[in-house]
Amino acid sequence: MLTFNHVHFYYKKGQPIIEDMSFTIHPGEFVAIVGANGCGKSTIAKLIDGLVLPQQGTVQWNTLDTSNQIELADIRRQIGYIFQNTEDQFITTTVRDEVLFGLENIAVPRAEMEYRVLEALQAVQMESHIDAEPHQLSGGQKQRVAIAAILAMRPHMIIFDEATSMLDPQGREQVLHIMHKLHQQGITIVHISHHMDEVLTAERVLLIDQGRLVFDDSPQSFFADVPVARYQLQVPFAVRVHQLLQLTTPVAPQWKEAVQTQWSINSNR
Repeated sequence: MLTFNHVHFYYKKGQPIIEDMSFTIHPGEFVAIVGANGCGKSTIAKLIDGLVLPQQGTVQWNTLDTSNQIELADIRRQIGYIFQNTEDQFITTTVRDEVLFGLENIAVPRAEMEYRVLEALQAVQMESHIDAEPHQLSGGQKQRVAIAAILAMRPHMIIFDEATSMLDPQGREQVLHIMHKLHQQGITIVHISHHMDEVLTAERVLLIDQGRLVFDDSPQSFFADVPVARYQLQVPFAVRVHQLLQLTTPVAPQWKEAVQTQWSINSNR
């Protein structure tokens, strides 16, 4: 369980990035964090993984506290972080070495490493590229290798910090599919995104505005009750069509299917 307890953070005193933020993410949840550029989303991700520490309040993973340097090492073994730009994560010369690097850092026995590397690459369908160099890969493939490097360490939570923002539609779809597959396997997912269509299939949405948490509820409530344009966000196409057609189908992750069904009915009239 992840807990933010009255967290405050700033890079420059008098210019707060995160103000008095409190929330809890339970094991196995799929949580989307959204908000305008500069609202503090990526800072929240860094606070979760202990890359930055709160000036006030606490960030805890179960009984461990990020402000405790000894406990922080344990937290980072259990929480993986996928960055927006894959170039920020690649530090080796081959796919195999990239996945091995994290395992070496957490002192996985040598005899177990090769099995974990192959297992992780198979999970993201990149085993055939095990000897490839980073420059030979597409953006989506690089992101999948970055995910494999985290999976090999067998985390309990993975943070995807705008991990789909620099990908083409196919790459985005592949990464989103992996996210949901991992969630089905019991891994807690924190997905930071500005693509509102990706929020539809989350279980919960946290809306951040100027460093404060202003909404915490389901995607259904978010798109029904929040004037998202006020926060420089766009309503997903499926939701716009749903609202336009005034569908009576309950608002849920099945929006796209509901819209398609209603569209077919109207077309056949």
